[in-house]
Amino acid sequence: MVTVAYPGGDGSNSAVAAEKLFPHAELVTLRTFAEVARAAAAREVDYAVLPIESSLAGPVAETHDLLYSIEELSIHGQTVIPIKHALLTLGPLPLEQILTVRSHPQAIDQCRELLSSMPWATAIAASTTAYGAQLVAEHGDPSEAAIAPLRAAELFGLHVLAEDVGDHKEAYTRFVSLATSTRLDRNGAGAGHGPAGDWRTAFAFVTDHRPGALHRAIEPFGRHEIDLVQLVSRPIPQTPWRYRFDCVLAGHPLDHVIAETLVETRRQTAELRVFGSYPA
Repeated sequence: MVTVAYPGGDGSNSAVAAEKLFPHAELVTLRTFAEVARAAAAREVDYAVLPIESSLAGPVAETHDLLYSIEELSIHGQTVIPIKHALLTLGPLPLEQILTVRSHPQAIDQCRELLSSMPWATAIAASTTAYGAQLVAEHGDPSEAAIAPLRAAELFGLHVLAEDVGDHKEAYTRFVSLATSTRLDRNGAGAGHGPAGDWRTAFAFVTDHRPGALHRAIEPFGRHEIDLVQLVSRPIPQTPWRYRFDCVLAGHPLDHVIAETLVETRRQTAELRVFGSYPA
């Protein structure tokens, strides 16, 4: 049976994504993003599932950095799920009595209005939203709360003090599946299954530090009319003040124009690394 690792336990949004991507797999929960990625890289599981982008807060930095630092991993697929945050406590109490709020940094960033209305409370980062809820349940301190999915309340026996506490009511997170192989099949897109835009190719590049370096790197995509659906900059780990650019393009890496454009971009950069290809 296929085994799939995801972070945060059954009460996490990652659990929902893993179930959606692999409905018949054996799911394995681990505490942190890094543990999940390393388990897949070491082939202790067949796949890893991690969040990579929020419609509100943008790229999930930790996942991007894990993809760059663990070269064995490649993106195989993606899914998008709606995100609803709830404020969970041990029991009913006035908002003024909450002194600590635990959650993943991405969720904290998506609930700024709630937290700004509670200036007396301290937000503390947890490895996942579900783990934040687990800590609240384990500590037994009524002044602690968690921002987490509703299913975390059921899992850990917490009280739902408030539902849908995110800043925006329409919020989504994109999750990806990762493995040690690189996917080049066209099942579900391209080659008679739809236009090239039905496929995505993720990659990263590092420029040299010359004026116009970024323009030269991305100019081939415009010239060949290739859609860059994502372009974000990230610091290069252990290299202060140097940055890489993580990108996603619409197209399949074996399409002639895509392959030619990536070759052109490689000539204009200090490094180019493909993170995988997958159906949109």
